[in-house]
Amino acid sequence: MSLADVLDPLRQPLVTVLDTPVSWTEVLGFGSGALCVWLVARQHLANWPIGIANNVFFILLFAQSGLYADAGLQIVFIALAAYGWWTWTHGGGPGTDGLPVRRTTRTEWAGLLAAGAVGTLALTVLLDRATDSTVPFWDALTTALSLAATYGQCRKLVESWWLWIAADVVYIPLYAHKELYLTSLLYAGFLMLCLMGLRNWTRDLAVRAPEPVEAVA
Repeated sequence: MSLADVLDPLRQPLVTVLDTPVSWTEVLGFGSGALCVWLVARQHLANWPIGIANNVFFILLFAQSGLYADAGLQIVFIALAAYGWWTWTHGGGPGTDGLPVRRTTRTEWAGLLAAGAVGTLALTVLLDRATDSTVPFWDALTTALSLAATYGQCRKLVESWWLWIAADVVYIPLYAHKELYLTSLLYAGFLMLCLMGLRNWTRDLAVRAPEPVEAVA
């Protein structure tokens, strides 16, 4: 039995949405993705293994749909998930319960913006010249935004949620354009969960912030 024989059932239609067949892969990606983002918003460590499963489903889905940068991005996500899993449990340093939520520094912002711009340009050129992608720029842009957001998530940077929000705003119409309607709906749900995560992490940051010391007369 070959790998194709094992994976073929996942590609079979399960339901039809707007006259478009929806595969098991898309349904499983929908469920695992929603659970992962909900767990991240609650700062639950289980988001990392659930996220890895989600990445595997999306590799299959995106490769079938010609979203090659997004498919390759899932492999990077798996590596970042392993890093984030370790960082959330060990990155806070000795004597801490875990990695605390914090603000993004100016140096980190500069690095993320530079890497994002270069990555978007390079991926756009690569996808345009080396693949049959019909949306090279948008595929590249969402890839760069997602990578930056995932790095911020690994470091528990509260502004990483703004990067996810920006990516989701592009992802929703992009997947609808590719007739991945369930995935487009999933990312609309992600957008709502990102807003919840931003609220939760901001509250946690406010709780952790030291209160100002009052001057003694």
